[in-house]
Order: sequence, then structure tokens, then C-alpha cells
Amino acid sequence: MATGSEVDHTDMQIRRATRADLLSIYRIEKRVFEQPWPYTAFERFLTEPNFLVAAVGEQVAGYVVADVTPNFGRDIGHIKDLAIHPDMQGRGLGRRLLQRAIVGLTIAQASRIKLEVREHNSRAIALYRDEGFRPARRIPRYYSDGEAALVLIKQLQSGSVNGSTETGEERTTPSDRMDPN
Repeated sequence: MATGSEVDHTDMQIRRATRADLLSIYRIEKRVFEQPWPYTAFERFLTEPNFLVAAVGEQVAGYVVADVTPNFGRDIGHIKDLAIHPDMQGRGLGRRLLQRAIVGLTIAQASRIKLEVREHNSRAIALYRDEGFRPARRIPRYYSDGEAALVLIKQLQSGSVNGSTETGEERTTPSDRMDPN
């Protein structure tokens, strides 16, 4: 894996994950998480348009797994997994992957996006807050080691990718302020 404090973003590509990426993705998962997903979990998401990788040169540096669940016309996007290789962290790759997943889930007509994060993962929580996610609830003992998870929600505006309507006006309705659960 390349080192250095900055990634030359002209050499970085965000693209859909392929079967050929799975071993690299799984290796990153095992290095980053104490409770990694099994390899087969990633295989199941290969058809998802928001299973994305950040590749620097020929190497996978990180990934995000996101999908949409139908919910009676107010579909819910879910960021299921996001990880960056430890040697590549702190260079903006996680933010870029998250932003691309948000755009993809918006295009897929999600009305909001949720994710779960370890309660003490302050670095990830700061990133998610910067990108518009807000705490919705806390789930005690969510992880097998007993740590709680925070469920974070980002409300999306229907009609556009950037949160404004075709005329540039912000659109808010009472239903946008409802409890996300």
C-alpha cells in the first residue's frame, strides 16, 4: 500500500466493487474491524450499485457497502460498512467514499440514510456529523464485546442529489422531521 500524507486524487478512482476486489476488501475488513464480516457477506452485495471501492493505482484502498430498503414510499438507505486500509487512513478517502454512497442512495430514491457506529469511535462519528448525519438512538450492547452502537440518520431531500429542488429552493416537510424509526 502506498504511503505518504496525501493521496494524489487524480490517481484515485471510486468505482463499483467487482469479484476481483473481494480478497482485498476482505483483508482490509479483517485489519480494520475487531468483528469482521465474513467473505461471503461481501459476495452477497456484489450486485448492489453502492458497493464501491476507492482504488489508488491498482490497489483497493477502501470500500463502502450501502443499499436501499423499500419502506412504503420512504425508502431507507443504509451504510452497512465503510473501511479504509490503515496505511491510507486520514487522507480523505473515507469521506469521498461516503459522499459517493450518499449520492448513489439519493439517486436510488432513499428518503433518509442510516448507519450504525461504535459509540466510542469518535473519528468516524466526526466524519458522519460533518456529512450531515445526526444521532437518532443508542443501542446498548450492539456489538459482541458489549459496546453500544449509535444509530445516525441523514435526512435526504426528494427531488435532487444536493438537497435542493430544481429551482434551487430547500424543501422541508413535516414528515422529514419525523422519528426515523
